[in-house]
Amino acid sequence: MSVASTGSARRLLPKLDLPLPVLLVLLAVGLGLATGLDADQVLTTFRTGFGRALGDFALILLPSFLIAANMSLRALPSIGGWVRVISPFSAAGMICHVTAYAALSPIAGRHRLSMSMAAYAGFMLLVPAGPLIVGAALGVDDPGLLLVGLMLLPPVWLAGEIWLRLATKNETLTPSDAIGASDSPAPAGEWRAFSPFAVLAGLLVTGWTLDLAAWPVLDFFTRPKGALLVAAVWSYFDTPVEHRREGLESSIRRTSGLLIVVGAASAVGAIATAVVPIDHLLPDASGQTAALIGLFIIAALMKTLQGSAMATFAAVAPLVLPLIEHMQISPVAAVYAICLGAFVAILPNDSYYWVVRGDALQKQGDGTATFFLAGASICQALTGLALLVLFLRLGLV
Repeated sequence: MSVASTGSARRLLPKLDLPLPVLLVLLAVGLGLATGLDADQVLTTFRTGFGRALGDFALILLPSFLIAANMSLRALPSIGGWVRVISPFSAAGMICHVTAYAALSPIAGRHRLSMSMAAYAGFMLLVPAGPLIVGAALGVDDPGLLLVGLMLLPPVWLAGEIWLRLATKNETLTPSDAIGASDSPAPAGEWRAFSPFAVLAGLLVTGWTLDLAAWPVLDFFTRPKGALLVAAVWSYFDTPVEHRREGLESSIRRTSGLLIVVGAASAVGAIATAVVPIDHLLPDASGQTAALIGLFIIAALMKTLQGSAMATFAAVAPLVLPLIEHMQISPVAAVYAICLGAFVAILPNDSYYWVVRGDALQKQGDGTATFFLAGASICQALTGLALLVLFLRLGLV
């Protein structure tokens, strides 16, 4: 065949540039048909798998995105270097590290790069972001998620900070007009933006410390999903009337797209379970560490391939749920293994890379920026995984 005819043949082939939900749907159906399931089995299994996680995710994502939308309408406090302390909680509360970075960057000054990794860690490790989203797909409704995230956050953030300090020792990282920007305390009223997080934390701590099973209403509202609903209602009524509709519409738009990813990934997991002898492939109870590392690697591969941490949360958890249901493994540990895998890595296919690259790292080349951000995120991931294994050995998760 001539070169010309080969080129013509290639042009006739369809270009596979499909969104993740479409690829997952095709994978689910193709896997079922290729392994011998009949048409009714494929349809029934797909339908069951698709709907399995949607209810939990709707209860998590809709109120979370409502809080995020309402918070974005408020001015956040200018507190200089202390911005690194509030950025993890801002990223978790906004359910988006990109939005948190954009909101806090103007007040972060020379601390922008450090703040970016603190926000990244908060989004991955703190309720109501990563752990609650992944937990919803895995059916984990444990107030202990809050505590484990708070235990992991300081050393994980510190690992990224140490990497950045060593890697950027002789670098100029921020524009001259950002150096030393705004180190004065914020007006007291600006802290009101964080009030939904105080409500959420108070209810979760109450649910974690008290046995409220005899009072079903109180028991529900001190569990993660119920507490998040209360915080969202608080946020709604604390928002000016003219902005309430805007926040609701924003939360619905953001939720609907992710629910499709969640359903499709869950369908893949359901069909894979139906055609693969999972019981013979999994480690026994003595292999919990290996199981955690396996979940970490799956999440890391998904994040590396398609870039979005949120899509990784939405896709990986329902995809591996059938596996986890057969494992004798701590559900909380499984949640954090996936969250930590999603740290790997901040690369050019991640929108966060370009947000930080164009601001805190605008004077660096692409290779240098990738070295800084990917290196920091990988250090954070491995530090968190080592701590999670230690927590598992000590019986803390």
